[in-house]
Amino acid sequence: MIREVLTWLITDKNGIYLDCTLGGGGHSEAVLTSLNPSGRLLGMDQDVEAIEYCVNKLKKWKDQVSFKHDNFIGLGSFLDEQKIAKVDGVLMDLGVSSFQIDSNYRGFSFMQDGPLDMRMDPRQKLGAFQVVNTYTQEKLKMIFRLYGEERRASGIAREIVKARKIAPIESTAFLKSVIQRVAHPGIINKTLARIFQSLRIEVNSELENLSKTLEIVLNRMKSNARLVVLSYHSLEDRIVKHFFRNNQQRCTCPPELPKCVCDHAGKIKILTRHIITPNARELEKNRRAGSAKMRVAERL
Repeated sequence: MIREVLTWLITDKNGIYLDCTLGGGGHSEAVLTSLNPSGRLLGMDQDVEAIEYCVNKLKKWKDQVSFKHDNFIGLGSFLDEQKIAKVDGVLMDLGVSSFQIDSNYRGFSFMQDGPLDMRMDPRQKLGAFQVVNTYTQEKLKMIFRLYGEERRASGIAREIVKARKIAPIESTAFLKSVIQRVAHPGIINKTLARIFQSLRIEVNSELENLSKTLEIVLNRMKSNARLVVLSYHSLEDRIVKHFFRNNQQRCTCPPELPKCVCDHAGKIKILTRHIITPNARELEKNRRAGSAKMRVAERL
């Protein structure tokens, strides 16, 4: 959704913009192409391979772009390092990148065999192997229900614990075979997707980091700066939606009071009354964009 991102994000072609999730650099490249030579882009990603790839991909704009290998929760430190107080726009393209999904050695996809890893940042200790092989049955059930909204969470957790008693579950193919024993035959791929999503969210603390980062972002945005968020499943979108609504409220007084006494001022204006989704043309080019939901807010 590059065209939509540019339309909503860029309000000043001489401004400073932050891409919190570089990935393959598609959005960053489009932003840099749209900016004037005095404009700047700051790019972050917790995946060092994404940083290395984008350093080369965006070398044409080396004087306008700076990179940071870190989770977006560290954006405050990144801006401080760059001696930048506030930015003109922030882009957060959430979830797993196509590069990560297509790399079998990262273990993000059940479509190909690879080690059970799923770490977006290889520096962190916790991986999917540890979660699958050391979490209690009750804790596995909890994350499958909470992060995957999986109805057969209990049966899948029980089957995993049973299987790992015989041999450690070390690969995506092994885990897939265990899940298939319990999944409903008609929706096996959906069940696999939910379980792998649950593990990825748990390993990378995705929802917790998103909630914390949204709070940090507002304090580093100029007046009239735009925050553009692309999410890919209901859990992410729900966090963004509630955050936007909570920060546009102008009164926190109890409803029984006859008039406002809190003088609470909203921090943002929601620009997208309804979520923006990919059009048919976009889906023809990129089927993986089918679940994308875009929300945009403006700093007051």
